[in-house]
Amino acid sequence: QVQLVESGGGLVQAGGSLTLSCAASGRSDSTYAMGWFRQAPGKEREFVAAITWRGGRTVHSDSVEGRFTISRDTTTNAVNLQMNSLKPEDTAVYYCASGSILSHRDYEYAYWGPGTQVTVSS
Repeated sequence: QVQLVESGGGLVQAGGSLTLSCAASGRSDSTYAMGWFRQAPGKEREFVAAITWRGGRTVHSDSVEGRFTISRDTTTNAVNLQMNSLKPEDTAVYYCASGSILSHRDYEYAYWGPGTQVTVSS
């Protein structure tokens, strides 16, 4: 069983920055990758970025490439999402997830955090 808790969300003006963090506990050996997804009101959940736990290989969605950066800290079992140049369309609940494969598909991730709200004002 893996427990995930996100933090760092909040209200920021367009063009600003936020850093989200996901603390993982009870991490199993089957955890290969960690991902960030987001869901805006009335929209489907959307892939944001993912990283392999050991090798640090990353993948970012086209919509955040060059603005967001995912990273991990293996000493603290945390995954971070540095978000720069935020836009109003980045407003969503952001979720951290843990899975056994590096993927952009949400069904590949078995464990999820409760989410943290990010609101970007124009």
